[in-house]
Amino acid sequence: MITPETTPPSIPAHLRDSTLHSFRSPIAIALLLVGFGAAVWLEGEALLRSLTDLWIVSDPVTRGDAVVVLGGGLEYRPIVAADLYKKGFVSKVLVSRVPEGYVGALLGHTELNRKALLKLGVPDAAIEMFGTENRNTEDEVLALKDWAEQNAASVLIVPSEIFSARRVRWIFHREFHGTAVRIEVPSFEEDFTRAGWWKTNAGLIAFQTEALKYIYYRFKY
Repeated sequence: MITPETTPPSIPAHLRDSTLHSFRSPIAIALLLVGFGAAVWLEGEALLRSLTDLWIVSDPVTRGDAVVVLGGGLEYRPIVAADLYKKGFVSKVLVSRVPEGYVGALLGHTELNRKALLKLGVPDAAIEMFGTENRNTEDEVLALKDWAEQNAASVLIVPSEIFSARRVRWIFHREFHGTAVRIEVPSFEEDFTRAGWWKTNAGLIAFQTEALKYIYYRFKY
């Protein structure tokens, strides 16, 4: 039986709680990024592992009202959301409604996510769109806040990749601060792992991109 504050043993390791470290100062973030750069330059794997553990955040998963599929990450986000739905953590999957042609495909990103969820076994009745023209994470968090108010939600699960989870959790906690809604941001791995991301081009690019996005969001918002 699934109860609140419980993470079943069957939840994948990448969704379990990791050591949480909170960097609230931009100066601390800058120092951490300098450490990453020095470790990559010096090929210090032990230091990189330690710094990676400091950067990556992941909340434990409890029973929630809905799991949220943000725009982007078509290869993984619907899979994680469907997994949480099928394991009974949520009864609804919310899909961000992004501008049509967002990924340059015949189908818009929103519809591609919906089709992926259906193929993964999530019934159409359990899938709901939120927002209108969500162009970035800021648009998505504001649209989700409106949805939560209209539907009296108390717990929302927002899965994110290991490097983007820090930015996603920061901006969602910032916008939902003072409300009765609890935001959980479990992180998951992509084609690379937290144990050796610096050995792949995809891992290096993903980290650099997210580090810049995080700094941008902290200063802009």
